Amino acid sequence: MQANDANRVRRELLIKIVREFMQGNLAEKIDRIPYELRPRDGQSSRCCVFKDRAVIKYRLMAILGIGVENETDEAKPLSEYLQDALDRELPDEDILSVLDVACSHCITSRYLITNACRGCFARPCTFNCPKKAIAVVNGQARINYDLCIDCGKCTQVCPYHAIIRVPIPCEEACPVNAIRRDEETDRQYIDFKACISCGKCMTACPFAAILERSQIIDVLKLIKAGRKVIAMVAPAIVGQFAGKLGQIAAALHHAGFARMEEVAYGAEMTTTHETEEFLERMKKGDHIMTTSCCPAYVEAVKLHVPELLPFVSDTPSPMRYTAEAVKKQDPDAFTVFIGPCVAKRKEAVADQNTDYVMTFEELGAMFAAMQIDVSSQEALPLDRDVKGYARGFATSCGVSAAILEELHQSHPEIEMPEINKQFINGLDHKTVKQLALYGRGKLPGNFLEVMACEGGCVGGPCAIGKVTLATAAVKKAAAGEV
Repeated sequence: MQANDANRVRRELLIKIVREFMQGNLAEKIDRIPYELRPRDGQSSRCCVFKDRAVIKYRLMAILGIGVENETDEAKPLSEYLQDALDRELPDEDILSVLDVACSHCITSRYLITNACRGCFARPCTFNCPKKAIAVVNGQARINYDLCIDCGKCTQVCPYHAIIRVPIPCEEACPVNAIRRDEETDRQYIDFKACISCGKCMTACPFAAILERSQIIDVLKLIKAGRKVIAMVAPAIVGQFAGKLGQIAAALHHAGFARMEEVAYGAEMTTTHETEEFLERMKKGDHIMTTSCCPAYVEAVKLHVPELLPFVSDTPSPMRYTAEAVKKQDPDAFTVFIGPCVAKRKEAVADQNTDYVMTFEELGAMFAAMQIDVSSQEALPLDRDVKGYARGFATSCGVSAAILEELHQSHPEIEMPEINKQFINGLDHKTVKQLALYGRGKLPGNFLEVMACEGGCVGGPCAIGKVTLATAAVKKAAAGEV
């Protein structure tokens, strides 16, 4: 996660919510939080403190799990929204909200000539523009936007790099064009029929105008009521907190969770079943099989790349296998998946065994609010002996490595099909088009691993550790250093 003011404020609000809730003061204090953070004589980050307070209120609503679209009465206080959150039995199925009051309504994406332009004699920008949309006026190049088709040839040939592209960050980040501007209201909105819940727009928006609807209140309510809540932690967790897995387990227990369950245990089952499925598919003549553990990728195929759908593995994700095992062992327990992923909230809606989803960011806020230092915890023994390759699922190519190892370990006696593994390390406009080519058999490979986030799960939108350090930590865990 990038270090910036937007993330700092979100974390600060999460910490306040957790601290006041666990101390029993949230109902009486939540309405004052916007005023405490933006006092009348304080410095504002927008036009005025009053707008800042409004934005903070909506951010707090999102932390309570309530979409800003649900506000029908602007005078309704946060304390009443808190009560709504406490009264609900199930979290909202919608994952993201666009906060229009925070949105800067970015100008339409276009190319812009900066003052670095020298009005050079060669003028390659004018000669290479297919629509003759550029002319040099008074020694400076100018773009006629009525003619410009945004092809970008001018920026490619300018020797001074004086022509830049000014994007709309959220639209640029979305790999499936699910966020766009409403022409009537001039506001951005998310088309949930196209959205794959990858969270890329949320991290890309420099105004933090796209909010994730949290389920942290639902989890805190259960913990405070003394219910049995089991934390199912994604393999990527080892790179997020300063401590080993046993210390993270101890910290979670200190925070009120009954115990920690590694989702890497479910990754073992995913690996076993996906390996068998690959062998069966190759035997029956399929030209390719793709992974299925990334919910954003699977949703992208369902909604946008139907030609690839028959080749997506039918094997459930590690989260589903882990939740199923937990519920089988303890049917009355509540399961909470904790990871770096927004799309897991969407996947959990369809999984009867996963009750709630939290992010690493939210867990970090819990630890901070409860003053739990992971690195100082006395490590608890891990409940299961998990295979190393299962912990490697968190990084790009980790699933492929697990499948290969499983093939060699489980079937040494049979002749293996030749594996031509391919990788898509992050979804964007280009790689989504590649998916369609794989579906039509136009690209080489018979096993395709796809991760929506660059670097794998360690690069998820709600990760808090640096990708490079998190990747190194996951590889150590995969090698047995837990």
